[in-house]
Amino acid sequence: MIRKRQPYKQYTKEFKIEAVRMMEKSERPSSEVAMKLGIRRNQLYKWKEQLAEKGESAFTGRGRPRKECQSETSRLKQENKRLREENEILKKAAVFFAKELD
Repeated sequence: MIRKRQPYKQYTKEFKIEAVRMMEKSERPSSEVAMKLGIRRNQLYKWKEQLAEKGESAFTGRGRPRKECQSETSRLKQENKRLREENEILKKAAVFFAKELD
């Protein structure tokens, strides 16, 4: 019998921070805290690690960016590079022509 995958649950930033705080303050085992919250214990530890690394700025995104966002980002980076090169050429040309006028 094939089991269907359960859809991924998404938790808010506030929920994740509160879950870590509960684990840290509770005298109960982390597995019990996780069970009470309906999450896995290892997920709780991952959140704790992320919170320790990044502080309040942790949990900002929603995972890996979508493919269309990645391609748009890539396109914008290429355009940015091209425009910077054009800008450098124009700066050099301006200096060159300014010297000729003197």
